[in-house]
Amino acid sequence: MNETKRTGGKPATINDIARLAEVSKKTVSRVINNSPFVKEETRKRVQAVIAEHGFTPDPQARGLAFRRSFLVGMIYDNPSPNYVVNMQQGVLDGVRGSGLELVVHPCNRASDTFLEEVRGFVVRQKLFGVVMPPSVSEDDRVIAILRDADCPYVRIASVSLDEPACMVVTHDSRGAAQAARHLAELGHRRIAFISGPDSFRSSHERGAGFRDGLAEHGLKLEDAYVRQGAYTFESGVEAANSLLAMPEPPTAIFAGNDEMAIGVMKAARDAGLDVPRDLSIVGFDDLPMASRVWPNLTTVRLPIRDMGRMAAEKLTAGLRGLDPATLVQPEVDPSLVVRDSTAAPTR
Repeated sequence: MNETKRTGGKPATINDIARLAEVSKKTVSRVINNSPFVKEETRKRVQAVIAEHGFTPDPQARGLAFRRSFLVGMIYDNPSPNYVVNMQQGVLDGVRGSGLELVVHPCNRASDTFLEEVRGFVVRQKLFGVVMPPSVSEDDRVIAILRDADCPYVRIASVSLDEPACMVVTHDSRGAAQAARHLAELGHRRIAFISGPDSFRSSHERGAGFRDGLAEHGLKLEDAYVRQGAYTFESGVEAANSLLAMPEPPTAIFAGNDEMAIGVMKAARDAGLDVPRDLSIVGFDDLPMASRVWPNLTTVRLPIRDMGRMAAEKLTAGLRGLDPATLVQPEVDPSLVVRDSTAAPTR
């Protein structure tokens, strides 16, 4: 009989493969998942039928012989779309070749239903594991939900918050200190800082590191020159407008991320200022757009894509025959990238 007719002219399903290979559906699932509990002769027969019919398993169906699905979740609340895309690309790099797929869950920690939605996502998807960038990674209530669901996880955060097997540490304060030293060494004295949201540990770490770096040069970050942003372009514009309207405006502004720094650039342009002649600007993250705006943005580089990859690799260590508990805790050293948006002050 024609094989297309044997599958009804439709794409083959796992039931079709099992029927044509004369095995159980569970055996097909084990072959797909490279289980060692299948005889080699049976494995080859099933693989031949799969190849003949071009069968591609549904990621959820792949979990048939297992308690969990073959889905890795990424739970995030970062408002920067560029940051999120880079992090997703890194996680995809880390799971490539493992047979795992990525599903994402954007959320709002300020929402009354935040924890309920996270719990529903984890339970509904039967996740293989979860990668969490900040600030979700900093929320111990989420960790309690994951532990209760027996769901493996890896946290990405500016400081160590958990066991080494569950952490990628980014040391944001070190990078912010480098930004402060750079501006101080250029000769700036009226220096401002635009922080991120209070709910982000990274916001506090970057602020603390920046103050420490200025202190090394005998400088103090005055409260009058501090504004709170939201890690968004719009909040950078708003904060910069406020700072530049001061009787003695700053000659340099350090923004807590690149999105806000580019907002500062817009505010400076709108005010008729030249960057960097009239105002030096430093960002944080080194997103791709930092080297595409004009002038190119001086910023602290965090390898966001690499961070996502490291977290995913740690999460999937068991699939590679490694014990996550024995892996060295991945750590990231931020580095200052000096471009064209900073110079010595002229006023």
